[in-house]
Amino acid sequence: MTETTEAVVFVVDDDEAIRDALVWLFQSRGVAARPFASAEDFLDGWRPGLGGCLVLDIRMDGMSGIELFERLGLLDPALPVIFLTGHGDVPMAVAMVKKGARDFVEKPFNDNDLVDRVIEALAWARERRESVGAAADLSARIETLTQRERQVMERVLAGKLNKVIAEDLGITMRTVEVHRARLFEKMGVKTAVELAQALSAPWRQPP
Repeated sequence: MTETTEAVVFVVDDDEAIRDALVWLFQSRGVAARPFASAEDFLDGWRPGLGGCLVLDIRMDGMSGIELFERLGLLDPALPVIFLTGHGDVPMAVAMVKKGARDFVEKPFNDNDLVDRVIEALAWARERRESVGAAADLSARIETLTQRERQVMERVLAGKLNKVIAEDLGITMRTVEVHRARLFEKMGVKTAVELAQALSAPWRQPP
């Protein structure tokens, strides 16, 4: 399995008939799907930054679905997991949702309901990865700022006028204007409002 960020659902189930049926179901709704006969097979092909969604049987020979989920929690917490469960496995599935799994679907399941949940999970994963990328880009931009530009930024965010900033820092207004222009250019914004919005975006906040 090669690295990908496309909308793919990875079906991990040790029952060949169920695997084949699920792959056909997803593809019939226009969702790309890839089957894996075991958790071990999936891990063998796992790569950092893998996109998509994982539909995972909770009980399998060898490594269980829960064990794979816990392993992925360390490797790739951004990969959404939807568990397939039998009736007796519902309490375990609920516990996994509390630990970060995206959802669980009880067998026998409604085909359209399962696909709808997967499509929602794929959209969530895409938005989350885009947010992570945006946060990383903003952090990289902040790292390019000089100490003086950071000082100007703090005061711009506080709503201070150039004249006041100049007095605070003991520099001329013209120098403030130069630092402010460079600050905006590096941060990719045009106004103080845009700067404040970028730095207060939801994905900048701690979970």
